[in-house]
Amino acid sequence: MARYTGPRVRVSRRFGVPIFGPSKYLERRNYGPGVHGPKSRRKTTDYGQGLLEKQKLRYYYGLLERQFRGVYQRALHKRGVTGATMLQILETRLDSVVYHLGFSTTRAAARQMVTHGHIKVNGRKVSIPSYATKPNDVVEAKSSTVSRQMATKNLEAAASRAVPDWISLNKEALRGTVMRLPTREDIQPIANEQAVVEFYSR
Repeated sequence: MARYTGPRVRVSRRFGVPIFGPSKYLERRNYGPGVHGPKSRRKTTDYGQGLLEKQKLRYYYGLLERQFRGVYQRALHKRGVTGATMLQILETRLDSVVYHLGFSTTRAAARQMVTHGHIKVNGRKVSIPSYATKPNDVVEAKSSTVSRQMATKNLEAAASRAVPDWISLNKEALRGTVMRLPTREDIQPIANEQAVVEFYSR
């Protein structure tokens, strides 16, 4: 399935936030891309602002439009606040959990790790990045040498990144457990989820 493979800093500059992680280039040029420099732009409409927020989340979690809309539809049919539920669904995807555990340094790498069969859930190999993890699910690196070396190397690189409170991590065993579903307070979204809900509900 197609994924965005273009210039990442350009996307981050367009939205004004580090979509794909910290970037020194973004810090130096914290304005939109283009040859005209930091020129002023026209005021964004409500529709345009909703589209902007939606695109931020979509790029951040690495989803195609159809997939992202599917997440919204699932959240819409669940009890609770739609925006918070949508974030909860995104955060409990298997690739997101792998990223939070530190088994990968980026979300894209986490998705690739899952797709290539390096991750097990409750003792069984799962190669679907969108797999919805549930409380008490055990996520671990496969027992093969390649999988464990990869996870160990990435854990060292991601040592400065804190593991969320709703996940427990056993570094020695390269295993993590989803303790509970994350609440809105546990999630620090890169975009305004309510604007996304309003955008889709038009």
